[in-house]
Amino acid sequence: MHGIQLHEDIFFMQLTISQKGNDLIFRPMHTKPLPCCDLDHIWHHTSDLWNCEAESNFFITGGTGFFGIWLLESLAHANQIGNLNLRVVVLSRNPEAFLSKMPHLVEHSFIHWIKGDIRNFDFPQESFDYLVHAATDTLSRNNFGSQLMELDGMISGTKRVLEFARCAGVRKLLFTSSGAVYGQQDSSHIPVSEDCMLSPDPLSPRSSYGIGKRVSEHLCMLHSLDTGCQISLARCFAFIGPHLPLDQGYAIGNFLRDGLNGEPIRFTGTGQSVRSYLHAADLMIWLWTLLFKAEGCRAYNVGSPTALTIAQAAEMVAANFSLPTQSQIAGNVASSTSVYLPDVSRAALEHNLEEKILLPEAIRRTSQWYLTN
Repeated sequence: MHGIQLHEDIFFMQLTISQKGNDLIFRPMHTKPLPCCDLDHIWHHTSDLWNCEAESNFFITGGTGFFGIWLLESLAHANQIGNLNLRVVVLSRNPEAFLSKMPHLVEHSFIHWIKGDIRNFDFPQESFDYLVHAATDTLSRNNFGSQLMELDGMISGTKRVLEFARCAGVRKLLFTSSGAVYGQQDSSHIPVSEDCMLSPDPLSPRSSYGIGKRVSEHLCMLHSLDTGCQISLARCFAFIGPHLPLDQGYAIGNFLRDGLNGEPIRFTGTGQSVRSYLHAADLMIWLWTLLFKAEGCRAYNVGSPTALTIAQAAEMVAANFSLPTQSQIAGNVASSTSVYLPDVSRAALEHNLEEKILLPEAIRRTSQWYLTN
């Protein structure tokens, strides 16, 4: 398996406990597979696509993150159920550490790992049919140095991946971009569509992520024009599901953390900022569909069209755990109100993609996975 050795002692069950404020965050050293109901849900809505991809080779970056885990497990499930004889190569900076936490993925002999940095990894000497570029470093944005590193990492990483795609003869490529490419949404662009001309403020130090994704999209477009590679750009918004980080500033993740700790579900200010959340199982249906059915170089918003306020999201999570909600006034409440909501009509009209798992059920499934994990 490309030089990776796993020692027997990593398979003993361990648990780490860290603290964030007054919250205890439990991180099992071993993580259970994704729920069968979620994997079956993905297969049910993508089986026709997968059945046309037998014997295909895949290359995946970002395979150890939230998106990556779902991509790998749903692909492995499709390979097993459909008897597709797929082959997958995953790029990771530390595959040994990842596989020590996810030992069930070691069982899949068709998944191979190469160790390297997205910016300068050595190219495997083989061809690939499909490439999914899902690697993104979301570093701390509280200091100038981190923002420079984040921007450079995204752009140089995308350049390296596209160079590899050319050498490997990749036919179709999926780039997981972000709704951050639109910058701050305003009242005249709610929800925001793919044709919207909004963009991140280049003079804001917090725009590095959105600008990096925007430049990466442009690089993908140039690559597609030059090589004929079919590229889909998935502008991803907000999501929920197993493996969602509970301590990285995502509102719905923070709410789930509070609920798992048996504490009131806390939100800041009036809670009137608007969001929407798509379950990761639905996300996978969208991403695999866009990868397999892309034409030219086309961007699609990916997310739930169901708008709700942060306060309403907190109330849904509170109801799931039978806990109260608690507002915390902090900073300038008026200026903290924001909107992050996609118009997904393009994905619906062109590829019949829609939200299937509604948020109350998504919250129930996600919390249950964490409780049993």
